[in-house]
Amino acid sequence: MQRLWVGTRKGLFAFDPTDAGWRQAGPPAFLAAPVTFVLDDPRDGALYVALSHGHFGCKLHRSDDRGATWVELPPPAFPKSDAPDAPSLELIWSITPAGADQPGALWIGTIPGGLFRSDDRGASWQINEPLWTHPDRAKWMGGGYDHPGIHSILVDPRDSTHVSIGVSTGGLWITRDAGLTWTLAGHGLRNDYMPPGQTQDPLMQDIHLMAAPACDPDRIWVQHHCGIFVSDDGGLTFLESVDVKPSVFGFAVAPHPQDRNRAFFAPAIKDEYRVPRDGKLVVTETHDGGKTFAIRDKGLPQAEAYDLIYRHGLVIDTTGQNLAMGSTTGNLWCSGDTGQSWSLVSHTLPPIACLTFAP
Repeated sequence: MQRLWVGTRKGLFAFDPTDAGWRQAGPPAFLAAPVTFVLDDPRDGALYVALSHGHFGCKLHRSDDRGATWVELPPPAFPKSDAPDAPSLELIWSITPAGADQPGALWIGTIPGGLFRSDDRGASWQINEPLWTHPDRAKWMGGGYDHPGIHSILVDPRDSTHVSIGVSTGGLWITRDAGLTWTLAGHGLRNDYMPPGQTQDPLMQDIHLMAAPACDPDRIWVQHHCGIFVSDDGGLTFLESVDVKPSVFGFAVAPHPQDRNRAFFAPAIKDEYRVPRDGKLVVTETHDGGKTFAIRDKGLPQAEAYDLIYRHGLVIDTTGQNLAMGSTTGNLWCSGDTGQSWSLVSHTLPPIACLTFAP
């Protein structure tokens, strides 16, 4: 079974499986620093951690010995400008390997909405100019943050020049030439708080997270501010799930790696509340491509729960057997039976922003 990395507001924690359950593996790294993303690169075993130090800015680190030692890397930087409103890096929101055939190459998505690439394991970064200068990028809007951001980056395992990104708020964008040109996709997504006539505008879609199962890169799941959507054509078009209980709102989605029709979600009440409905924390699961959903609540608190699960706070391992979920209240749960039941691993962690299983 794989190690679980847990990124929190007060550092990076590691948990290992034991016969008695998951146990914390030593003290946290980067104690007191907010972790915004962690990548365990399956190509070479490198571990990348993004930090947000507030007044001291964003930091990026890499470990080549599974967290025993760390090397600080330069964070991505926006083009220099004398303009009073020139963009500066606020958050590293996603880090993704560029492809199995491109060792050492990485993509990073940030707030504000920049997409950066490194070809040298994070030693240097270049902004993707075609996306940054695209005229429609000026229409992107902030969602939960003041500025728009790129939180989802999908690299097609069959073709590493085919990359899709999710923007909050700015829709779904696709390149098939490694970022030289970009196409706005996501037709069928629906943003019901937009004015009449703009609810289905692909540019106005508030995607919270998009993810694809390893078994089928064309099957893309989207947890949207206004619903749950699924695509069979790589994100060009989507169908919406209906009558999803207890809520269609949420941030996370975890597709099953071997079953294209199966995915897990963490619902909540939206807008100003952002807590579980009726104080009951649940995970919802679909087995049929989003037509129906089952509630999985065994082992989860069913009264006075105020846990919110962030975008990268619900993950599934490569076997499809183990799931992990971390909340803004610092609770960490794991499931060893594909989400049918959950066990509390810790209730004393700092607020959890991101999780990942070691590959």
